[in-house]
Amino acid sequence: MNTTAVTDVYYDPWDVALNADPYPMFSRIREEAPLYYNDQHDFYALSRFDDVNRGLVDHRTFSSARGVVLEILKSGMEIPPGTLIFEDPPIHDIHRNLLSRAFTPRKIDALEPKIREFTRRCLDPLVGADHFDFVTHLGSVMPMRVVGMLFGIPEDYQQRVQADGDKHIRVERGGAMTDNPDGAITDGEVFADFIDWRTKHPADDLTTELLTAEFTDETGTVRKLNRDELLMFMNVVAVAGAETTTRLIGWSGKLLSEHPDQRRRLVADRTLLPGAIEEILRFEPPALQAARYVTRDVEYHGHTVPAGSAMLMLIGAANRDPRRFGENAEDFDIGRPARQHLTFGVGAHYCLGNALARLEGRIALDEILERFPDWEVDLDNAVLSPSSAVRGWDSMPARI
Repeated sequence: MNTTAVTDVYYDPWDVALNADPYPMFSRIREEAPLYYNDQHDFYALSRFDDVNRGLVDHRTFSSARGVVLEILKSGMEIPPGTLIFEDPPIHDIHRNLLSRAFTPRKIDALEPKIREFTRRCLDPLVGADHFDFVTHLGSVMPMRVVGMLFGIPEDYQQRVQADGDKHIRVERGGAMTDNPDGAITDGEVFADFIDWRTKHPADDLTTELLTAEFTDETGTVRKLNRDELLMFMNVVAVAGAETTTRLIGWSGKLLSEHPDQRRRLVADRTLLPGAIEEILRFEPPALQAARYVTRDVEYHGHTVPAGSAMLMLIGAANRDPRRFGENAEDFDIGRPARQHLTFGVGAHYCLGNALARLEGRIALDEILERFPDWEVDLDNAVLSPSSAVRGWDSMPARI
């Protein structure tokens, strides 16, 4: 191995204790081992903003087609067709263009009053109580309801969708998704009955659009999505979209409890909300890293990463790189001048639902602050999510 060994610099995405607070180690990796190699699990990692940013854009060198979660990539498992986040252009672009019709500004604007109404429905019964859980009472239910609004999925059916997604993402603490007896990737069959019903009962929703849309595939054939592709499309949007926003809401509760002066600024001035959401996303990204398969030899920091390697793009480290965000990059500051972070990715895989996730986060925080302007989280009873794919909270209780 031709990278310089730094014996006490170590990162393991399955180390529960390390990932409870990975940022001190991320800081050391950025400065001491900007091209990091883990010989135990045989992967490389990039941590500086410019390196990660360029790597995520360069899909020809860093491929998503074998999986973007390290254990899935390393397993060599077959990736089902239609798994958008596990695809490279040109097929990724074809599928992305189909889904992009759900995320137009007009459609997102139309969702805002519905999202706000549902959020109020969740929070109003809690007014007058002495506690509130950012995840249990809102973060775990609102994002999936928004997915239901997009696809036209009834509320009672959404619980089945969420339970199915949880089976595959949740793992034993410190475990890998590929250890999951239900498989690392759901087949999307949870949507099968709904798709069959919607085929016979079309409506003004994304499911109907995807059922009827014609497109030119990578072979030049004009066709419609087949059933398996549609099942995977719906699964990707449901699980990826809901998980990210759930984590955003949980981190909002924790960070604004730990920085009450900044919370008070938001209570007094809601125009600060967009900046606050950006800072929460930068400071605590729901996905700490994204894996890529290296398709050709590539040079970083004087060393060669050979073709066939696994590369981790450490988004959590890049988002706190002082070269990008200044000497106070490790500080949480809702007034930070806007600069692009990497929480939603960049390039071909820039998150289609980024505007919707930001909207959900703003509405959630706005309605929470309206009812509960002061809180203190109960970290002794908070529950960190057991998943190697996302990092966040299954429960974030607070005293109000």
